[in-house]
Amino acid sequence: MLKGHFSRAIDKGERISESRSKRRERGLWQRRFWDHLIIDQNDFNQHVDYIHWNPVKHGRVQRVIDWPHSSFHQFVAKGIYPTTWGYSGEFNIDADE
Repeated sequence: MLKGHFSRAIDKGERISESRSKRRERGLWQRRFWDHLIIDQNDFNQHVDYIHWNPVKHGRVQRVIDWPHSSFHQFVAKGIYPTTWGYSGEFNIDADE
């Protein structure tokens, strides 16, 4: 019910891929989404690491710190992560791909 209400509230002019259009999918919802209850601190840490790494994984930036919209910057300011977290000194992103 929440998903349907939210999806109907999204602007009708949004850009939708052909595959999403065929499945009548809109907005932020992903096909393979599942919920997950955080069970302990280690589980939480792994999910935060996953979120921080996503912009690098998807080729948006070459280093985690380069993504300006990330909570990573707050974690660095608190001393939880070093600014070089996730950076090996070598870039695995080929700009031509």
